Amino acid sequence: MGVLTKVASDYGALLSSIKARIAQSRVQAVRAATRELIDLYWYIGQQIAEQQEREGWGKSVVEQLSRDLRSEYPTAQGFSSQNLWYMRQFYLAYQDHPNLQQFVGEIPWGQNLLIMARIKDPSEREYYLQATSEMAWTRDVLLNQIKAGAYERHALTAKQHNFDKALPQHLAEQADKTMKDVYMLDFLDIGKPVLERELERRMVTCIRDVLLELGFGFAFIGNQYKVSTGKKDVSVP
Repeated sequence: MGVLTKVASDYGALLSSIKARIAQSRVQAVRAATRELIDLYWYIGQQIAEQQEREGWGKSVVEQLSRDLRSEYPTAQGFSSQNLWYMRQFYLAYQDHPNLQQFVGEIPWGQNLLIMARIKDPSEREYYLQATSEMAWTRDVLLNQIKAGAYERHALTAKQHNFDKALPQHLAEQADKTMKDVYMLDFLDIGKPVLERELERRMVTCIRDVLLELGFGFAFIGNQYKVSTGKKDVSVP
């Protein structure tokens, strides 16, 4: 019986290890495919921009290029004339910002277009590019963060904390970057002061939106979760 139990345990560990490796490989494959696609779009945008500069190409040439590419690759997406113009705009927007080029390849094309259209300041673009890459924001989540002014509340506002005194320097800097000074919880529909218990109830009801607003480093493990600190037990809302 002991041998069978050990075999089952070893097999379970093997299966878990392989499943974890498969999941990791899938994530890496998606990231590699995203970067390759962005590199392709960068190249196409660069070629269009440079040819226009040298040869004076106009709208008709780009439209012809779109027709030829779609004819040659009928199952491929992304070769519409509008998207080709986006590629040109994409190249022109980042050609003089090498510090931002390292981030654009880490996020999908849709998120790149949204940031390019909505955000013009290079520092603000860097914030949203990096945050989208690190936190895997979908396009909808990214749009909500931009509308809520995440950059202004997260990166520019002076925050009140004692991280520099309570934590080592590298951890203090990381905690400061994670923390927002103001959190936008208007989706809880609170128009007047409420008791903590009511605030907790509404947050649990809207937990997905709450976690998206809190950002990186937060997870929901249960409400009134028991945490032991030395000899004392604390219930965390």
